[in-house]
Amino acid sequence: MANEGGVGIIATVALSLASDHYRKAKDYFKANIKALADELAWAREISPQGIIGVNCMVAIRDFEEMVRTSVEHGAQMIISGAGLPLRLPEFAAADPKTALVPIVSSVRAAALIAKRWLRTYRRIPEAIVFEDPNKAGGHLGASRHQLYDPEFDADRVVPELAEWARKEYGDEIPIIWAGGVWDRGDIDHALSMGAKGVQMASRFICTHECDAADSFKQAFIDAKSSDVVIVDSPAGLPGRALKTKFIEKLFRGVEVESKCVATCLMECRCRDADETFCIAYALHKAQQGDMEDGLLFTGSNAVRHTHMQHVWQIFEELTGQPSPSRLVAQRG
Repeated sequence: MANEGGVGIIATVALSLASDHYRKAKDYFKANIKALADELAWAREISPQGIIGVNCMVAIRDFEEMVRTSVEHGAQMIISGAGLPLRLPEFAAADPKTALVPIVSSVRAAALIAKRWLRTYRRIPEAIVFEDPNKAGGHLGASRHQLYDPEFDADRVVPELAEWARKEYGDEIPIIWAGGVWDRGDIDHALSMGAKGVQMASRFICTHECDAADSFKQAFIDAKSSDVVIVDSPAGLPGRALKTKFIEKLFRGVEVESKCVATCLMECRCRDADETFCIAYALHKAQQGDMEDGLLFTGSNAVRHTHMQHVWQIFEELTGQPSPSRLVAQRG
């Protein structure tokens, strides 16, 4: 991603589960720090000149440690949602050049964050991501009864955010559109609504460069429109996911493994009430290729995958320009 002119983003939740640093539950938080440092070093190795960032969820118990580790090991951008990242500048203070980018679902949330940061830390966000809960994957910034409410639709909120940024901060906070962005037409539409850029995730799942198991990727290629569903997360938020046998069990009320392996969330029904399932473990199992007991978070466009591609091919399609990495390879 970063080699093609985009920003490569590393998700920091439960990284250790797929690393050599994790042996048992008590290792989890220390192992996460080591695993994140490894991921950032590896990302920099394969993309010496690209922009590398991380996504740190407010809802995780090691939010502060993940932010501080990210800054210490060279992350150039920190994107943060699943809660209001009101103390993010404090945790990232070791390097003021690190771009801080909150995720919001409303102008109200954006205004609260920007005002608090300016008053407390004398800085404003380098950008703000609006994540459309009607199309985005993973944990959503709206309750179940708010989903598909026009009030949260990107066509409505992004222009409101752009106008707010222009009036309150002289257009110094660019708005980034996230959720449902698949092709150049989606990008052009986002820009026409006042966004300055887009965040894309689901589009890059079925790429050779994605480090998920082949069976994980094949599940998206095989998916039908009816396979994109809303599930209730142990974190107390709805999430958009791809239907698997695991989710079918949840929908039928069949008991699934509910042992908490990481105590990773600030609030968790699996840990606190011995209900539902361990989301960190379910996401990890899916990434490792377990389609029986794994949870596959995805956006609404999951069913548009038809085949495997390289990241550079997608960027050439999106930009209409030759791939930077391919040009470098050809010159080399």
